[in-house]
Amino acid sequence: MTYHSSKRKWRSEKLSQLGSSIFSEVAIWKGEAIQSGLDVINLGIGSPDQAPAFEIREALSAAVLRADSYSYPSSKGSFAFRKQAAAWMLKRFGVEVDAEEELVALMGSQDGLAHLALAICNPGDIAIVPDPGYPIYSGSLAIAGVKPWHLPLLAENEFLPDLDSIPENVWREAAFILLNFPGNPISTEVDLAFFVKLISLARKWDVLVVHDLAYSEMGFDGYRPLSILQVPEAIDTAVEFHSFSKSFNMAGCRIGFMTGNREAIGALRELKSNIDYGVFDPIQEAAIVALELAMEAGAEQGVAPLYERRRDAFVEALAQEGWMVPVPKATMFIWAPLPEGFSNHSGTGSSRDFARDLLLKTGVVVIPGDAFGAQGEGFVRIALVEEEVRLVEAAKRIGRYLRGEMIGPFFII
Repeated sequence: MTYHSSKRKWRSEKLSQLGSSIFSEVAIWKGEAIQSGLDVINLGIGSPDQAPAFEIREALSAAVLRADSYSYPSSKGSFAFRKQAAAWMLKRFGVEVDAEEELVALMGSQDGLAHLALAICNPGDIAIVPDPGYPIYSGSLAIAGVKPWHLPLLAENEFLPDLDSIPENVWREAAFILLNFPGNPISTEVDLAFFVKLISLARKWDVLVVHDLAYSEMGFDGYRPLSILQVPEAIDTAVEFHSFSKSFNMAGCRIGFMTGNREAIGALRELKSNIDYGVFDPIQEAAIVALELAMEAGAEQGVAPLYERRRDAFVEALAQEGWMVPVPKATMFIWAPLPEGFSNHSGTGSSRDFARDLLLKTGVVVIPGDAFGAQGEGFVRIALVEEEVRLVEAAKRIGRYLRGEMIGPFFII
């Protein structure tokens, strides 16, 4: 058989705009480090290292074994799941939503984030997204042909977005503004007054507010993240994403939901009805149990205490090694400026140089900040997804690296 090479490139130009290239590079570096014999401590991808509560796994197991669990689920989610999600919103935030018209189940919040622009925008529309921001924020716009207007999150503003800096012509043309508090990669916190101002501006310019609240259950030091729907009548102007991945250690289950403005909910439901058949019913049943446990137990029994301990152990260990990093008030991430003097001993001193050199010489994986946008240069994101003893070990390796005591898999004695 004769094979002919095609001149056509079987690859969409949009793929180059999705922001996954750096993550692919990091995976290659990790492979090189393992091949060289290094013990890798992976603080890169924010994938929880803990299992869901036993009751959640038990519910999933029982549902999987039932013979009637294998028909097509509903793309909008079972009513039982949506009803429980609405009950949790009321218990957790004091927010009342209509489970029938104001809530849709998702295959993880990224499912909704990836498809929302396709559902509510037209090609050529503008959307306001944060920089730095989670890659799918901009990637979803590329898929939908929507133009991003990047709202910079700057250290001098404590990484809070300056809403007054958004030009009137951008407000006038924007279809939606997307923000997340606490966020990924930056765990900035806001008070209700900020949300009130945001909703007021959105109403003035008829812009939908999209709030990604994937880390709602990961606040520290007494801080409990707020829902934007706590602003009176915000539901007329906003939607909010919630995820089970981080809050309940159910990342592999792929389940979340979007709630809020019923028109936007309806648009996403309609799009998804043409794309998928929804979340596997047993996973929805397990998620119902997760929400029930959360409503019974309260914040002190959730995942936050674990990550707060890890944060404290790691930040303290890094400080002992001479690298002072900001102490986040929430999430599983540390957004750290590059150590002073890094450029003196490796490359140009970029975030990517630092992340690659650190990994190949110490086995510690971090994500370079430019993975999250132009404003991320000069920072790295560190995920607290290892046990405390491993985090302390990572800090010690980083310290030796910064002192020039570590070359490849070997220490200089």
